[in-house]
Amino acid sequence: MHKNFVAVNYISCKPEYRDRFEELFGSRAKAIDLMPGFVDMHVLKPSKEGQDYLIVSYWENEEAFKGWTKSEAFLEGHKRGFADIAQAKAEGKEPPMSSDFKTYKIIAN
Repeated sequence: MHKNFVAVNYISCKPEYRDRFEELFGSRAKAIDLMPGFVDMHVLKPSKEGQDYLIVSYWENEEAFKGWTKSEAFLEGHKRGFADIAQAKAEGKEPPMSSDFKTYKIIAN
């Protein structure tokens, strides 16, 4: 598989949620691994307090990535994190994490 497209999810976690976030990724469903066009993924832990976690996924093309984000597997793979956010909102609290996806085309290896 040739990787041509990269999606980077910048995850900001409240300090008290960092252990839970790492637990979620450590026990992930790995549903993304079976998606057509998926090549690889790295979960990067920040080296300094206050920096974002980075989830870097590599894809054959943008269409494959978009297929992932619209799939049942995407919802299944993220349901525990989404539940944590929903619970915080129901309790009138700020969400324990937030994310910002940015996408890139690979122009050099």
